[in-house]
Amino acid sequence: MTLHRTPRRRTVRRLQAASAGMAAGLLVTGSLLAAPAAQARSGTDASATPGAPLGTAARTVGDASYTPGACPKTPEPIEELEGARCGTLTVPENRSEPDGKKIKLGVAIVPALSAAPKPDPIVWLAGGPGDDAVGEAEMAIGGGLNRDRDVVLMSQRGTYSAEPNVLCPNIDEFNARAVGLVSGAPSTERLHVAATKACRDRLAAQGTDLAAYNDTESAADYEDLRAALGLKQWNLYGISYGTHLALVYMRLHPGGLRSVALDGILPPSIAGSAATWSSARQGFDGVFKACADQPACNKRYPNLSATFDRLVRELEANPVTTTVTLPGSDKPVKVVLDGGTLVNWMTSATHIAPQVPLAIDELAHGKPQRIAAQYAGGKLSPAAVGRVAHGLVYGVFCSEWTPYETEEEALEGGRKAFPTYPRPVLEQAPQLAFLRSDCDVWDVPPADPSIRDATRSDIPTLALSGSFDAQTGADNGPYVARTLPNATVVTVPYEPHVVFATSKCAQQIAVSFFDTPDAPDTACLKGLEAPRFEIGEPGSTG
Repeated sequence: MTLHRTPRRRTVRRLQAASAGMAAGLLVTGSLLAAPAAQARSGTDASATPGAPLGTAARTVGDASYTPGACPKTPEPIEELEGARCGTLTVPENRSEPDGKKIKLGVAIVPALSAAPKPDPIVWLAGGPGDDAVGEAEMAIGGGLNRDRDVVLMSQRGTYSAEPNVLCPNIDEFNARAVGLVSGAPSTERLHVAATKACRDRLAAQGTDLAAYNDTESAADYEDLRAALGLKQWNLYGISYGTHLALVYMRLHPGGLRSVALDGILPPSIAGSAATWSSARQGFDGVFKACADQPACNKRYPNLSATFDRLVRELEANPVTTTVTLPGSDKPVKVVLDGGTLVNWMTSATHIAPQVPLAIDELAHGKPQRIAAQYAGGKLSPAAVGRVAHGLVYGVFCSEWTPYETEEEALEGGRKAFPTYPRPVLEQAPQLAFLRSDCDVWDVPPADPSIRDATRSDIPTLALSGSFDAQTGADNGPYVARTLPNATVVTVPYEPHVVFATSKCAQQIAVSFFDTPDAPDTACLKGLEAPRFEIGEPGSTG
C-alpha cells in the first residue's frame, strides 16, 4: 500500500485559504448536540442525556444504533483501554439493503486527560487495510492524542473485534510457509491464490457479502457513529491505509469534520502497484542518501544503492537458500532469498534504517542470515496470524485499485522507479504479490469510478510523511495538497512509514494541529538529526 518518488530532507509547509482540499480551512467548533439532519433521520429519540459522558447513552439514528456495553476484544490486554467507555455500533452490512443483514462494530472511547476536554473528539483510523483500530490504542494514546480530547477507536467493518470479522488465518499461515519458497515462482503463485480462494469460499459460505467491505461502506459507518454519539463534529487521525479511508470520508461526508490529520498518505486517486513502486524508490533512496551523507557510513558502504540493485538482479537469477533460528524458538527455519524477497525486506527494513547498510553489506559478502532472520521473523511471529482482515484487504484492493490500473501501467510504474530490475521482480509490486490473480478469485465488482476522484475540500488537514517511508512516499503529501488549499504538508526527516509511531516531534506536531489546525507548531523539526548507521567489518555478522 504505497506511493513514492524521492525523499525530502526539508519540510514542506503549505498554508492557504482557498477552497477544496484535505487541509486547513475555517475552524468550526464541535458540539455534543446531534446534527439536525441526523435527528430528522432518527427513528428514536436522538437527544443525549445532558452532561452524560460521550458513549454512555444508547441512540438510534436512521439505520444505525449505538449501544453502550463491554469493550471490544483485543489479542492482548491493552492498558490504554482501561477506563475506556465502550459500546457497539450496529449497521447494515450493505446499505443498499437496509433491511438485510446487520453487522456490529466495537467502539472504545478513551477519555481526555484534561478536566475540561474539548467537545470534538479525535477518531483514530487504523492502517492495513484490515487492522483493527481498537488494537492500536497504545499507539494513539501513547502519542498524546487524548491530552485535551476524547479519542474514539472503532473496529472497521470486518476487522478483528467486529462481528462478523473477515479474517483469513489460512492466508497468514501460508505467508509464514512461503518464506521457504521462491517468491515469484508460478508454483508459489498457485499456492498463494489457492489460499486466497479458500478463505473467500469460506466467508461466502457463511453468508458474508464480500462486496460490502470497502471504503464507501466504512466511511458511512464512521459517519453513522458520529451521529449516533450525538456529535456535530469531530476530527480524524488516519495512519497508512487509514489515510485512504479518511480521504474518502472527507469527500463523501465532509459536514461532520472539523479537521483531518493524515500520516503515511495513501491517496485513493493513484493507489495501486505503480504508486507502490514509486514509494519504494523514494524510501530506499532516503536511507541510501542518509548513509552517503554520513562520512563513516559512506566510507564503509560506498555506492550502497548500486550494491542493492545488483543484489536484486543476482538473487533473482540465482536465489540463495539459508537456515536461521528465530528468537524464542530453537526450530530451524528455511528461508529463500530472491530478488523479490529482497525488495520486500527493504520496504519494511526502512523501519530499522541504522541496520540496513550493514545487512546489505553482509549479504553482498555471502552472509544472508541477518536479512533472512528479519524477513522470516515478521512472517512467523504469532502476531502475524489471525489478526488482519484479508476480506477487507481484498474488498478495497479488488474493487478500488485493480479495476482502475492495467497490468502494463503497473509494470511501467516499476520500470520507471527501478529500470534495472528484472521483469519477474517488477511484475510483483512490494507487498502486493499476485494481487491481480487474487482479485480474480475474490470476485467483487468494481467500485464506482468516483472512488478514484481526488479529494477536494477546505477542511483543515495535516499531511504528515517520513523521508524514509518506502510504503507511502513523502511525495504523496504535496500530491494531495494540490486539491486541499488549506493543507499543511510536513515531511519529517529520517523517519519511516507512520511517523506518529516513531517520532516525538511528529506527535507534538499532530497534537498542536488539533489545537490550531491553521498553524500547527513544527519548530521541533529544526533539531532533528540523521540516525547513526551501524558500522561493521567487511562481511561481518555484527
